[in-house]
Amino acid sequence: MKVGVSTYSLYRPVHEGKMTILEAIEKIAEIGGEHVEIVPIGYSLSDNPELTDQIVAKAKEVGIEVSNYAIYANFGVDSDEEFAKEIERVKKEVDVAARLGVKLMRHDVAGRSDTSIKQFNGELQRLAEACRQVADYAAQYGITTSVENHGYYIQASDRVQALVQAVDRPNFKTTLDVGNFMCVDEDPVIAVRKNLPFASMVHIKDFYLRQASQDPGEGWFKTAGGNFLRGAIAGHGDIKLRESIRLIKASGYDGYLSIEFEGMEDAVQGTRIGLENVKRFWNEA
Repeated sequence: MKVGVSTYSLYRPVHEGKMTILEAIEKIAEIGGEHVEIVPIGYSLSDNPELTDQIVAKAKEVGIEVSNYAIYANFGVDSDEEFAKEIERVKKEVDVAARLGVKLMRHDVAGRSDTSIKQFNGELQRLAEACRQVADYAAQYGITTSVENHGYYIQASDRVQALVQAVDRPNFKTTLDVGNFMCVDEDPVIAVRKNLPFASMVHIKDFYLRQASQDPGEGWFKTAGGNFLRGAIAGHGDIKLRESIRLIKASGYDGYLSIEFEGMEDAVQGTRIGLENVKRFWNEA
């Protein structure tokens, strides 16, 4: 098991021009990260093989692994032409993952304004077919692809499981985000227990939670049920992280834990404190 950091955690300073993605990798190693997860927000790797190679070289230079490649995708489109085009685009991202040398790749599956179970059930098999084609393509590289519980539409544990089972490929699993279940008002500890058997990658995220009747003002976003969430340093929020980490450790999971920080604090400081907390929680579990 290795604890590291998603570059998403340092998106803010990268976006503001305070550091490059290569400097972010250096910083992750400096604060104790044992791996780096690449999330290309604010830059692209699909048309930039030179930067891809620089990322690989930088990770090697600072002595950490590149663990996972996490990208945007949306197969929830209505036309067959758009559907086929998106599948081919994501396959090209699989080529990027192979160039990075990773064996794990997380991609979105769909986003819909209509997040109803009726909409989900109606297109589940079509979404599964897209994921299946990508997973089959990734198999040539020995890459396992995955869906994250993310984005409201495919975020609840049962929907994630339904998709994984519909895809029915040994190299299609879930990137299990221990915090994101709260976005659909699901108990995170129970959801982690349910979906752990399907996890290829684990994201550690924390949130502050306020009930719908207690609007805390600026800086918060709403859950599917109208409650309020704000990103927190891992270990500072309202998620029972220690219990989730205990479950992960007890399950025998021996993969990567990746810190995702999206709080209001300084990104480097928030990421570092969260990383140290998660290492401690694991050792105490």
